[in-house]
This record gives sequence, C-alpha cells and structure tokens, in this order.
Amino acid sequence: MPTTQTKKKTTVKKTTKRRKKLVIVESPSKAKTIEKYLGSTYKVMASLGHIRDLPRSSMGIDVENNYEPHYISIRGKGPVIKELKKEAKKASHVYLAADPDREGEAIAWHLSYLLGLDPKGKNRVVFNEITKDAVKNAFKNPREIDMNLVDAQQARRVLDRLVGYSISPLLWAKIKKGLSAGRVQSIALNLIIQREKEIRNFEPEEYWTIDSQFKKGRSKFDADFWGVDGKKKDLPNEKAVQEVLSKIDSKKKFDVTDVARKERKRTAPLPFTTSTMQQVANNSLKFRTQKTMMVAQQLYEGINIGRSGSVGLITYMRTDSTRISNVAKHEAALFLHENYGAEYAASKPRQGKLSENAQDAHEAIRPSSVERTPEKMAKYLDKDQLKLYTLIWSRFVASQMTPAVYDTMRVSLTQNGIEYRARGSKLKFPGFTAIYKETTNKDNILPDLEVGDQVDMVKNQPNQHFTLPPARYTEATLIRTLEENGVGRPSTYAPTLNTIQKRYYVKLAARKFEPTELGEIVNTMIEECFPDILNVDFTAQLEDQLDSIEDGKEQWIRVIDEFYQPFSKEVQNAEVKLDKVKIKDEPAGIDCEVCGAPMVIKLGRYGKFYACSRFPDCRNTKAIVKEIGVTCPDCKQGQIIERKSKRNRTFYGCSRYPDCEFVSWDKPVGRDCPKCKHFLIEKKTKKGLQVKCSNCDYTEAIQK
Repeated sequence: MPTTQTKKKTTVKKTTKRRKKLVIVESPSKAKTIEKYLGSTYKVMASLGHIRDLPRSSMGIDVENNYEPHYISIRGKGPVIKELKKEAKKASHVYLAADPDREGEAIAWHLSYLLGLDPKGKNRVVFNEITKDAVKNAFKNPREIDMNLVDAQQARRVLDRLVGYSISPLLWAKIKKGLSAGRVQSIALNLIIQREKEIRNFEPEEYWTIDSQFKKGRSKFDADFWGVDGKKKDLPNEKAVQEVLSKIDSKKKFDVTDVARKERKRTAPLPFTTSTMQQVANNSLKFRTQKTMMVAQQLYEGINIGRSGSVGLITYMRTDSTRISNVAKHEAALFLHENYGAEYAASKPRQGKLSENAQDAHEAIRPSSVERTPEKMAKYLDKDQLKLYTLIWSRFVASQMTPAVYDTMRVSLTQNGIEYRARGSKLKFPGFTAIYKETTNKDNILPDLEVGDQVDMVKNQPNQHFTLPPARYTEATLIRTLEENGVGRPSTYAPTLNTIQKRYYVKLAARKFEPTELGEIVNTMIEECFPDILNVDFTAQLEDQLDSIEDGKEQWIRVIDEFYQPFSKEVQNAEVKLDKVKIKDEPAGIDCEVCGAPMVIKLGRYGKFYACSRFPDCRNTKAIVKEIGVTCPDCKQGQIIERKSKRNRTFYGCSRYPDCEFVSWDKPVGRDCPKCKHFLIEKKTKKGLQVKCSNCDYTEAIQK
C-alpha cells in the first residue's frame, strides 16, 4: 500500500508595529523624566506651555456675545502643533499630563480641542510629584478634563484682558505709549506708592533709652531701664532721663526684687506654600521671586541623580496649602527616629490653618523623598538649586519635628524706686532648630540670681533715638501684604512684580521698591478714574468669586458681567474726563555733541535718558551714566561707569565701550592685587564691605 506524504504547512508570521500611547506634558525636561518611568509603550512629547491664547493685536473677546473669547494658535507654535497632531493620529490613546493647576487644565483643554479628542474622554492625568510611583499611579486613574478649572482659568484670562486692553490705550493716549495696567499689578504699584507717601510725610519723634550693665561677682550682664515705683515709664526727652539718673546712687547696690523663671516652647514652622517659599528665599537666599520660581520648576521637573536617572526632587511648587500626605509624614517620622532620635519626631505635627482664600488643591511644597538629603543631592545640583532644595528640605523636615525648648529668666533690679530689667534665655532642647534655623538667636545667659541678692551697676548709658519711618517694601514683604489682603494667587506674584519693574513703574534700590515718576503718574490716573481697581477689598472679593468658579459655585460669565458693566462705563467717562499728561523735560546742563543745542533729560519706557532738545531734527540720545571715580583696569583710559542690565541689575563697564569691552558685576576699587596684579573688587557681606581680588584668593579686612 503506497504511503501518502503530508506536506508541512509553513505559516508566515505577520509582524505588526504596536501603536504607542501618546503623553503630552508642558516641558521637554519633564517629558524625558516621565518617558523613562512609563517605558517603551509610551511616547512623551512637550507642548512647550500654552498652544492657544487670545490674540495680541486685539481684545479678542466678544463682549456682546457672553464674553466669548476668540482663541488663536500662538505664533511660533505651528511646528509643535503639527507634530503633536501627527503623533496623536498614530497613537492608540492620548493622555494630557500638563501641570496640576488651572493653567495646566486649560492647556489640556486647548490640546483636546486642537487634537480632536473627546472632551468627555478620560484623557487627563495629574500628579503632584514627578516620581516613578506617583506617575504610574496617576496613569491608573485618568479622568475627564475638569471644566470648572478650565472656566476658572478662562475667567481670569478674560477679566485681565478686559482690564488691560481697556485701560492701557487710555494710558497710551493720555501719558505715553508702551504703558500697561492690570488688576493685581495696579494694587501692587499703589501699595508701593502709598508706603512712599507715608515715608515722605513721616515726622520722627524723639525717645531715649538707658542701657546698663550690672555684675554679680565676676559675671556681667546687660539690663535696660524699665520704670519708676513699679510703673512702666517712657523717656520722651533728656529731661525725663535726667530725672531718673538723679535718683540713682552710684555707690549703692541694686536689689534683686523679682526673678521669674519659665520654660518657653517655640513651635516648628509649617512647610512652604508658594508665597512663604518666595518670601524666605528672598530674605535668606537673596533670591528674586522670579528666580525662586525658575529654580523650583527645575527641581520639580527632574534632576539627573546618577543611576536613578532624572527624578523630580520636590512636589508641585504652586500651592497655597500647608497640608502634608500621610505617606510623607510617615517617611519623615522614620527618618527622624533613625537619624535624630524619637524625642525629635513630633507625634502630632503642627497642622496649619487653611486661610479663607486657600484652595488646598495640592500638598505643601516638600521633597519627594526625605531620604534625598541635601548632602546626598549636592553633587547633582548647581549652587542655586542646592540652596533652594536645602531650604525646602529642611523646612519640611522641621515641620514634622518637636518644638525647641528654652529656659527663660526675667530679673527686676531696683534702687530708690528705679527699676531695671534683664532678660535671659538658654536653649534647653533644640527640637526643630537642630535642622532649621530661622534666625541666629544666641543664648543670653544671666548669672544665677535670687530675690534678695544685690548687684553692682558697672555702666549706665543714656541713648537718644528717633522713631523711623515705615520700611519700603521688599519683594518678600510686598508678597506677604498682597497675600494677607487676599489679592492675587501663588502663580501671579512673580509675574506681577516683574511687570511693574519692566514697565519702569518702580525700581529696586538696595532690594527695596521705590516708585518712579512714571509709576506715580500712572497710579494717579488709575486712582482718579478706576477706584475699584485699587480697592483692596473689592479685588479680594473678586478673587473669591473667581475661586468659586473653580469650585463650581459660580458661573464665569455672570462673574465677568457683574464686573464689566460698571467698569466699561468708567472707561467711557475716563476718555472724556482725562486731560493729556505732559511729562516735562528737565535741562541736562550739557550740549549736544552733534548739533550743539542744549540736551534735556527725558523719561522713557526704561527710565531717564539724555536727548537733544532739537528732536526730531536731531535724534542724538545718550544714556545717563554714573562715574564711580575709577580708571578702567583694562584700557587705562576710560572711566568705569555704573550701568543697568535689561533686568535692571547693576554692573560696571568702561566709558569707552565698544572700543573697550571691560565689564564686571562687582564694583572695581581702583587698586591692583598685591599678589597677582589683577584688579580688586568690592563684595558685600552681612558684616560689611570686603575687598577681594577678581582673580586670586587675596582678601582684605571687612570695612564695617
């Protein structure tokens, strides 16, 4: 029987390329970090911030049709949008992972519109920190775009556009071109000007103190005059001082009549919100607000830390909450037990009271892992990143620690009814101060004194003083005042402060805000025509209404309409009421080197400058420069002059520029280094000015 052979079937395997899931974030550095966490089945791209916005050339809002905004693609974003659309078509699913705030939600909404995504689809992914676990967990729970958040952002954008594009043309017509006005920036400017008026109108008042020194045995200690016959007494003039001194017998001892010993606890600070971080960074690190936010963004988006790759070192940096997750609290408690001991870990860390305006959408700013100490991260961070990370890390860890405990002592010293008081304190238990020191408080230790002891007066020094005017605002104190008044929100403070400086409404002198002539003119006009814009209570109430949109309690169109109807009438009245402001030119006292006519000082967008009085027939202009009396160390011909950078930072350059290109951020002193012959410079320190070499390690003693 013949055998039949069966042919073996060969099957050809078809390989189909697996479609990836597309994730869209805001920044390229964030994209790299997240792509590493999600793996090869995901492609992560960056939108580079907003991709649609209102047009710059027009209002872009149809006030007759429910304030409908007219959005257009942002100029220059065409290639980005084209690439995102191309990849979205190829993707099996598109996730929108912009930042977890109003702006991020709006970016996701605009992306959804441009990419043709289902607005009800679960495409939105949010995470408060860029760590592997946080990112992966977020992708397990995608959600719909939150239209309340979108409406809240849209309302603020529309409101700011209505204010800015209504008032700014008035400023151009009545004062000069290039000016602008806005809700929060106008109040910030007004606060600075009102403070300047207080300083100008301030009348100092005389007062005196009597600072004394006593001793018991070999121990000396300081005390201050307090009162007479058991009652507190002020010393308004020298006559009052002499009355006190006349009753003191220099040969007689003082009696210790009262000793009060107490234990005082100093509680740990709360972790940072956006505004408290900006304030502390400004005070302790001397960081400008914009710089603080830029460095914080870098720490949030991801830092390459060796084998672990890129990791977000802090949680999201735009927050007004001091809340901390239970996971972070537990991790901090373990860290403190292992590294400091159980007595340093608070069993119930201090809970911050949420302010009325706080949204509590995110945790406080904290390290994503407390185990990544500043010491461990130092080799991966640049100087500024390390300073800010150390501040954030230490503040968070301190917030989970026990209070610092001090032994305090108050002593009353009396003779002939004249009473002096001495106060002393000694750190008993460091608590949170072992990690976070807010101030450099030193122990003031008094000798062991008891009621009935007698002490000798060693020194008795009367001192005349005069009350001081209120201090000008720094960036830190202005942010605190805006926040206390409920004006603006965490994301608005940095751009607000930047705008009022860029418009030359204010300038920073010795890190304090001073209004310019232009700023005062603009403020006067807004005060006269738009009182509600400068009314702190009105603006705070409006901020609350805008926040209510986010909570779904208010309709954004109604909030805008309630504001705009009376505001538009104020704009119409101002157009008729306001006269054109003529900013007078000042004589410069020098002649034009081109035509010989007198030069004048004009006020421009970036400050004052010299210009020929024959303008426009002669267009010669010159910057107003300040010579410091030092010959240029490079060319030995020109004079060193003080200049301003585009960011209003002072630097020093040669008057012969561009023939001589010498520049220095530090002020040259006009002498050469005795070691290497390079020029010496002045450096400001907390103790005073120090002269250093610009090249080697040579330094001179600090001049107080």
